[in-house]
Amino acid sequence: MDEQLRQIGERLRGLRDVLDLTAQEVADTCGIPLEVYEKIESGEVDITISNLMKIAHKYGVSADALMFAEEPHMRSYSVVRKGQGMSVERTKAYKYQSLASGFAERKAEVFIVTVEPKPEARTVYKNTHAGQEFNLVLEGAMELYINGKTIVLEEGDSIYFDSTKPHGMRAIGQQAVKFLAFTVE
Repeated sequence: MDEQLRQIGERLRGLRDVLDLTAQEVADTCGIPLEVYEKIESGEVDITISNLMKIAHKYGVSADALMFAEEPHMRSYSVVRKGQGMSVERTKAYKYQSLASGFAERKAEVFIVTVEPKPEARTVYKNTHAGQEFNLVLEGAMELYINGKTIVLEEGDSIYFDSTKPHGMRAIGQQAVKFLAFTVE
Protein backbone atom coordinates (compact mmCIF):
# COMPACT_ATOMS: atom_id res chain seq x y z
CA MET A 1 0.00 0.00 0.00
CA ASP A 2 1.41 3.41 -0.96
CA GLU A 3 2.24 5.39 2.20
CA GLN A 4 0.98 8.76 0.88
CA LEU A 5 -2.35 7.25 -0.20
CA ARG A 6 -2.68 5.60 3.21
CA GLN A 7 -2.01 8.91 4.97
CA ILE A 8 -4.54 10.78 2.84
CA GLY A 9 -7.07 8.05 3.63
CA GLU A 10 -6.37 8.44 7.35
CA ARG A 11 -6.89 12.20 7.16
CA LEU A 12 -10.18 11.70 5.29
CA ARG A 13 -11.35 9.21 7.92
CA GLY A 14 -10.30 11.65 10.67
CA LEU A 15 -12.23 14.48 9.05
CA ARG A 16 -15.29 12.27 8.75
CA ASP A 17 -15.01 11.24 12.40
CA VAL A 18 -14.61 14.84 13.63
CA LEU A 19 -17.62 16.01 11.61
CA ASP A 20 -19.66 12.92 12.56
CA LEU A 21 -20.27 12.00 8.93
CA THR A 22 -20.92 8.60 7.47
CA ALA A 23 -18.73 7.21 4.71
CA GLN A 24 -21.83 7.27 2.50
CA GLU A 25 -22.24 11.03 2.99
CA VAL A 26 -18.67 11.71 1.87
CA ALA A 27 -18.97 9.24 -1.02
CA ASP A 28 -22.11 11.11 -2.12
CA THR A 29 -20.19 14.41 -1.97
CA CYS A 30 -17.69 12.92 -4.42
CA GLY A 31 -20.30 11.17 -6.54
CA ILE A 32 -18.59 7.81 -6.14
CA PRO A 33 -19.82 4.44 -4.84
CA LEU A 34 -19.45 3.78 -1.11
CA GLU A 35 -17.19 0.77 -1.78
CA VAL A 36 -14.75 2.98 -3.72
CA TYR A 37 -14.72 5.63 -1.00
CA GLU A 38 -14.05 3.01 1.68
CA LYS A 39 -11.06 1.77 -0.35
CA ILE A 40 -9.81 5.38 -0.57
CA GLU A 41 -9.97 5.70 3.22
CA SER A 42 -8.06 2.45 3.63
CA GLY A 43 -5.37 3.62 1.15
CA GLU A 44 -6.12 0.89 -1.39
CA VAL A 45 -7.41 3.25 -4.09
CA ASP A 46 -6.25 6.70 -5.19
CA ILE A 47 -8.51 9.74 -4.86
CA THR A 48 -8.60 12.35 -7.59
CA ILE A 49 -7.55 15.91 -6.84
CA SER A 50 -11.02 17.02 -7.95
CA ASN A 51 -12.65 14.79 -5.30
CA LEU A 52 -10.24 16.05 -2.63
CA MET A 53 -11.23 19.60 -3.59
CA LYS A 54 -14.95 18.70 -3.44
CA ILE A 55 -14.51 17.33 0.08
CA ALA A 56 -12.41 20.31 1.20
CA HIS A 57 -14.95 22.80 -0.17
CA LYS A 58 -18.03 21.02 1.18
CA TYR A 59 -16.65 20.51 4.70
CA GLY A 60 -14.71 23.77 5.08
CA VAL A 61 -11.15 22.48 5.27
CA SER A 62 -8.16 23.20 3.08
CA ALA A 63 -7.17 20.72 0.42
CA ASP A 64 -3.64 21.11 1.83
CA ALA A 65 -4.75 19.67 5.15
CA LEU A 66 -6.08 16.59 3.36
CA MET A 67 -3.13 16.16 0.98
CA PHE A 68 -0.17 17.33 3.06
CA ALA A 69 -1.43 17.39 6.69
CA GLU A 70 -0.52 21.08 6.90
CA GLU A 71 -2.65 24.18 7.08
CA PRO A 72 -1.55 27.25 5.10
CA HIS A 73 -0.67 30.34 7.17
CA MET A 74 0.42 33.11 4.80
CA ARG A 75 -2.09 35.88 4.08
CA SER A 76 -0.17 38.56 2.13
CA TYR A 77 1.91 36.39 -0.18
CA SER A 78 3.56 33.00 -0.37
CA VAL A 79 6.79 32.29 -2.26
CA VAL A 80 7.63 28.81 -3.53
CA ARG A 81 11.20 28.40 -4.71
CA LYS A 82 12.03 26.21 -7.70
CA GLY A 83 11.46 22.56 -6.84
CA GLN A 84 10.35 23.38 -3.29
CA GLY A 85 6.53 23.25 -3.44
CA MET A 86 4.70 20.73 -1.26
CA SER A 87 4.33 17.62 -3.37
CA VAL A 88 2.40 14.41 -3.36
CA GLU A 89 2.92 11.49 -5.66
CA ARG A 90 -0.63 10.14 -5.87
CA THR A 91 0.40 7.15 -7.94
CA LYS A 92 3.66 6.18 -9.56
CA ALA A 93 2.45 7.96 -12.72
CA TYR A 94 1.16 11.25 -11.20
CA LYS A 95 3.08 13.79 -9.13
CA TYR A 96 1.50 17.05 -7.93
CA GLN A 97 3.63 19.94 -6.68
CA SER A 98 1.55 22.67 -5.05
CA LEU A 99 2.65 26.21 -5.82
CA ALA A 100 0.15 27.91 -3.51
CA SER A 101 -0.02 25.61 -0.48
CA GLY A 102 1.30 28.22 1.96
CA PHE A 103 -1.37 30.83 1.22
CA ALA A 104 -4.43 30.71 3.49
CA GLU A 105 -7.98 31.09 2.16
CA ARG A 106 -6.83 31.12 -1.46
CA LYS A 107 -9.37 31.21 -4.27
CA ALA A 108 -7.36 29.00 -6.63
CA GLU A 109 -5.28 25.82 -6.61
CA VAL A 110 -2.03 25.91 -8.58
CA PHE A 111 0.06 22.80 -9.26
CA ILE A 112 2.86 21.62 -11.44
CA VAL A 113 1.71 18.16 -12.47
CA THR A 114 4.06 15.53 -13.85
CA VAL A 115 2.58 12.48 -15.53
CA GLU A 116 4.61 9.53 -16.78
CA PRO A 117 3.58 8.03 -20.13
CA LYS A 118 1.64 4.78 -19.97
CA PRO A 119 0.72 3.88 -23.56
CA GLU A 120 -1.49 0.99 -22.47
CA ALA A 121 -3.46 3.14 -20.02
CA ARG A 122 -6.99 4.07 -20.95
CA THR A 123 -7.87 7.64 -20.02
CA VAL A 124 -10.79 8.01 -17.69
CA TYR A 125 -12.52 11.31 -18.09
CA LYS A 126 -14.81 11.29 -15.10
CA ASN A 127 -13.01 14.10 -13.29
CA THR A 128 -15.28 17.02 -12.57
CA HIS A 129 -15.03 19.87 -10.09
CA ALA A 130 -16.57 23.27 -9.62
CA GLY A 131 -15.16 26.20 -11.54
CA GLN A 132 -12.67 26.49 -14.33
CA GLU A 133 -9.20 25.16 -15.08
CA PHE A 134 -6.17 26.38 -16.97
CA ASN A 135 -3.38 24.03 -18.13
CA LEU A 136 -0.06 25.10 -19.70
CA VAL A 137 2.24 22.35 -20.99
CA LEU A 138 5.80 23.00 -19.83
CA GLU A 139 7.42 19.80 -21.16
CA GLY A 140 6.24 16.87 -23.25
CA ALA A 141 2.76 16.35 -24.69
CA MET A 142 -0.63 15.20 -23.48
CA GLU A 143 -4.06 14.23 -24.66
CA LEU A 144 -6.76 16.07 -22.79
CA TYR A 145 -10.31 14.77 -22.93
CA ILE A 146 -13.06 17.29 -22.22
CA ASN A 147 -16.70 16.34 -22.44
CA GLY A 148 -16.07 13.71 -25.13
CA LYS A 149 -13.56 15.70 -27.21
CA THR A 150 -9.85 14.88 -27.51
CA ILE A 151 -7.33 17.72 -27.67
CA VAL A 152 -3.57 17.21 -28.05
CA LEU A 153 -1.42 19.78 -26.25
CA GLU A 154 2.33 20.09 -26.73
CA GLU A 155 5.02 22.14 -25.03
CA GLY A 156 3.94 25.79 -24.89
CA ASP A 157 0.25 25.02 -25.62
CA SER A 158 -2.40 25.97 -23.10
CA ILE A 159 -6.10 25.48 -22.56
CA TYR A 160 -8.75 27.08 -20.35
CA PHE A 161 -11.92 25.07 -19.80
CA ASP A 162 -15.09 24.52 -17.77
CA SER A 163 -14.00 21.93 -15.20
CA THR A 164 -17.58 20.93 -14.41
CA LYS A 165 -17.46 18.99 -17.69
CA PRO A 166 -16.03 15.45 -17.47
CA HIS A 167 -12.31 15.59 -18.21
CA GLY A 168 -9.08 13.65 -17.93
CA MET A 169 -5.64 13.47 -19.48
CA ARG A 170 -2.69 11.24 -20.23
CA ALA A 171 0.89 11.77 -21.29
CA ILE A 172 1.66 10.86 -24.88
CA GLY A 173 5.00 10.11 -26.46
CA GLN A 174 8.08 8.70 -24.75
CA GLN A 175 8.65 11.33 -22.07
CA ALA A 176 6.68 12.53 -19.09
CA VAL A 177 4.44 15.55 -19.52
CA LYS A 178 4.84 18.40 -17.06
CA PHE A 179 2.18 21.06 -16.95
CA LEU A 180 0.97 23.96 -14.87
CA ALA A 181 -2.58 23.37 -13.65
CA PHE A 182 -4.56 26.29 -12.26
CA THR A 183 -8.08 25.76 -10.95
CA VAL A 184 -10.49 28.34 -9.60
CA GLU A 185 -14.08 28.10 -8.42
